[in-house]
Amino acid sequence: MSAPQADIRAQAQAAVRAVRAAKDQLDAASIDLILRDARSHYAWTDKPVPDALLREIFDITIAGPTSMNTCPARFVFVRGASAKERLAKSLKAKNIDKMMAAPVTAIIAYDPKFWTELPFLFPHEDRRPNFEGKPEHCETTAFRNSSLQGAYFMIAARAVGLDVGAMSGFSNAVVDAEFFAENGWKSNFLCNIGYADESALFQKLPRFDFDQICSII
Repeated sequence: MSAPQADIRAQAQAAVRAVRAAKDQLDAASIDLILRDARSHYAWTDKPVPDALLREIFDITIAGPTSMNTCPARFVFVRGASAKERLAKSLKAKNIDKMMAAPVTAIIAYDPKFWTELPFLFPHEDRRPNFEGKPEHCETTAFRNSSLQGAYFMIAARAVGLDVGAMSGFSNAVVDAEFFAENGWKSNFLCNIGYADESALFQKLPRFDFDQICSII
């Protein structure tokens, strides 16, 4: 290992240690906010979501881990009336009002050609041969890791004070034809974001206990 590489590694290790030293874990209220007591929302106030907050959510999301740092997720924030009408073409009827009322709806998508960016994202070794000419492997990698990034996105939005409501009741083919005909991206799922109207909530649904679905071997 060269001296410059050793210095870079040492700096990275020191940075992680500094983060852990500053805060070794989240407090209970923070965990409640992002997951434990968080809810999916279907009704929204008219309070707007500024561009700066969308950028902040992205900055948090993009820091999350993906396989070989592939970062295949792509995000389209649908806010304007005409864009919402285009997106509505893809939705099941029961989801149209939810989407139209949300200040912003994010299309969580992925780029099947993510691997072409690996010289930038994974510069210390050329991993493009792992994907070139292997469309099924590309699809599996892109879908799995964009799903991870979509989950990071939802947690990031909650962490900065927003509410979220993910949706899968739509036609991926219609979204892809309407929004991604030129770049070849593919939609994964949709996520409404904004400030929720809690009066539309019903009781929280059951979850499994540890012993029902986990094992330690």
